[in-house]
Amino acid sequence: MKVDILASGSSGNAIAIRSGNSAILVDVGIAKTKIEARLMEVGIVPNEIKGIFITHSHGDHIKGLPLANKYKIPVFAGEKEWQSLNVVDEELRRIIKPGQATDFQESFYITAFRTHHDAYDSLGFAIQDYNRVKCSICLDTGHVDEEMIAAMEYSHIYVIEANHEPNMLEVSNYPNSVKARILSHIGHLSNLQTAEALSKLVTGNGEQIYLTHLSSSNNMPKLAQMTVMRELIKKGLKADKDYRLEVI
Repeated sequence: MKVDILASGSSGNAIAIRSGNSAILVDVGIAKTKIEARLMEVGIVPNEIKGIFITHSHGDHIKGLPLANKYKIPVFAGEKEWQSLNVVDEELRRIIKPGQATDFQESFYITAFRTHHDAYDSLGFAIQDYNRVKCSICLDTGHVDEEMIAAMEYSHIYVIEANHEPNMLEVSNYPNSVKARILSHIGHLSNLQTAEALSKLVTGNGEQIYLTHLSSSNNMPKLAQMTVMRELIKKGLKADKDYRLEVI
């Protein structure tokens, strides 16, 4: 399995996952033409994309959905999220529910799990290929509960948001209403929340961790990295020895 993060952050999110000759996208939050270009950069022809899986229908996760219509790619999303996904042609729409496992295109085994965000029906995805390599993707969520941990455990690859540092957010020029939204249980993960979740998941078997969706205003890559490393050190786990960590 190979994971390529094509875009990350409040300006847009898109992840390509491939195994063998098959590939899928999780979120398409940048313009269609940019997705096409970035796919080519990582060696994927858009016609090779077998499915698009949407975490939720906010603009920074769905901007490039016209890609689905152009290449006739089925799109999977939570049932209620389709209220905001009218751009997708009717025949390409698929519903995926939390806890539902999809044996997809004889290449991936994909299980959706519920996340906690101010969207209609937000989801994360645990994706396993037929070599038994597992990748868990957890983007916008205000907290990580035990059901989410259970869905993601034993992954080889973790793609998870580390959105903000609360002290930076508190002194930012964001309106108080926006600060409250981000900090809420249906907002975004702080560095420490992400670190605590990873401390429950990472076992030291060489897992690859990608920290994504960092706020450009209320976080710093080094701060996110060090917060996670510090929490994992408490378990006796060292970066580049027991796991690999990359901040996107």
